Amino acid sequence: MALGRLSQALLKSSLTQSRRQLSATAEQGHDASKLWKRLTYFVALPGVAVCMLNMYLKMQHHAAHYEKPEFIPYSHLRIRTKRFPWGDGSKSLFHNRELNALPGGYEGDE
Repeated sequence: MALGRLSQALLKSSLTQSRRQLSATAEQGHDASKLWKRLTYFVALPGVAVCMLNMYLKMQHHAAHYEKPEFIPYSHLRIRTKRFPWGDGSKSLFHNRELNALPGGYEGDE
């Protein structure tokens, strides 16, 4: 009997302590979520904005000095054994007329 009462008392006290610990952990978790929310808004998003601005300015600087390379019809490049299933069949799916050459040269250079 005494052993049963002792084990129940120990079990009851351990359950009370674990509830207190869980309650304290939940409060800390709420503070942690506030911290991560603040880090997102005040560190991560401005950091992404600064990186985007940096790349935009670098792109503008590069575009001002860009010259299209001369077309050289190498025999191993732009090999077409089969027509593409879209458009006129000679342009790739993401064709850019200023940057991508066709087998006969750049578009508009005729």
